[in-house]
Amino acid sequence: MDFLSLFIVALMPILETLIVTGVGLFLGMERINLLGAISRQSLNKLVFFVFTPSLIVADLADTITLDSLGTLWFMLVNVLITFLIGSALAWILIKITRAPQHLQSLVIGCCAAGNLGNLLLIILPAVCEEDDSPFGDSSVCSTDAEAYAALSMALGAIYIWSYVYPIMRIYANKATKDIATDGCTTRDNISGETLCLHSEIGTALLLPSEGCPSSEECMYQVEVHSTGSEGKVMFLENTMLHLKKLIGHVDLQKLFAPSTIAAIFGFIIGIVSPIRKVLIGDDAPLRAIYSSGSLLGEATIPSMTLIIGANLLRGLKGAGVGPALIVGIIAIRYIIMPSLGIGIVKAANHFGIVGSDALYQFTLMLQYALPPAMNVGTISQLLETGESECSVIMLWTYAVATFSLTLWSTIFMWLVS
Repeated sequence: MDFLSLFIVALMPILETLIVTGVGLFLGMERINLLGAISRQSLNKLVFFVFTPSLIVADLADTITLDSLGTLWFMLVNVLITFLIGSALAWILIKITRAPQHLQSLVIGCCAAGNLGNLLLIILPAVCEEDDSPFGDSSVCSTDAEAYAALSMALGAIYIWSYVYPIMRIYANKATKDIATDGCTTRDNISGETLCLHSEIGTALLLPSEGCPSSEECMYQVEVHSTGSEGKVMFLENTMLHLKKLIGHVDLQKLFAPSTIAAIFGFIIGIVSPIRKVLIGDDAPLRAIYSSGSLLGEATIPSMTLIIGANLLRGLKGAGVGPALIVGIIAIRYIIMPSLGIGIVKAANHFGIVGSDALYQFTLMLQYALPPAMNVGTISQLLETGESECSVIMLWTYAVATFSLTLWSTIFMWLVS
């Protein structure tokens, strides 16, 4: 199939997303106000607690089996790699641009967490339904596409709240912390608790010294000033201290969000054959439960896309963000990460890890080219840092995503077809 035909196939779902997002943007305007603050919040709750979990359970239960887990396991690793690479590149961007401290958590969130939810749910099935699709039979392709998108959404939710949220919380706390003489160094924005850093090394090592702006940076001086095995022991203790601090910022209530619980139930239903036979199939006695969940899940895509459009409206009114930061985030999400994604997925295919399924490889590559997750804005609101700036970044990144997603989707299809 020629490149132009693939480009047209990739363009159609992007245009659909753009139109629905535009409708959400229009409905969120003050003069229309059909998606104002109150209604948008109510719709958010419906999507979060009802629509998304229903979609994930229905899609995973219908397509996940023990045999499919033999290849799908790599998606768990692949999504984690996108988060790790994104956060590492964000740290480099912060150092290069010298981003203000109150925006550092936002930069990390935007670079690390991609929108693995509604965009994949729109793009993958829509690509399958095109006449010139390179992925074979449309019905089989659409079923697999929904399962891949649902699994991506569930994994994204897990990693956002178990990895991105703790890191953003630490950086947000660093922006507002007060150094105390008793060794209690950080005041948490969420819980209001004062986090005291103590260890067997002693609190003196954790207090900032001249030329050292924070206690965290000073701790790394231990290895420099120490020699031999004693210095290595201290370095290991400090490393463990940082890990404990990171784990301490994990919010289990948010980690086990409805979408996470739904993914667990979806896997159980799909893998355990007796439960699957009772709920799924034309002869299943409790098929009405599955059909009801599937029906509720169908409302997820339009609802989430409308919410994105309404949320992006705030970016037109938000405070300014340095152009260097915006350009840097766009370069990371739409140039560097997709390029690295091609190499990672091709290497996995070369070693026989992902198999020969073209749609599966396409999905894995596409996970590197998505715009920032809207949950980053939710976390910014929870942490009370960079809220208005987040709207501006989201507006620019989603505007550029219209073009970049079309281009990268075309390239990915060309590579796997």
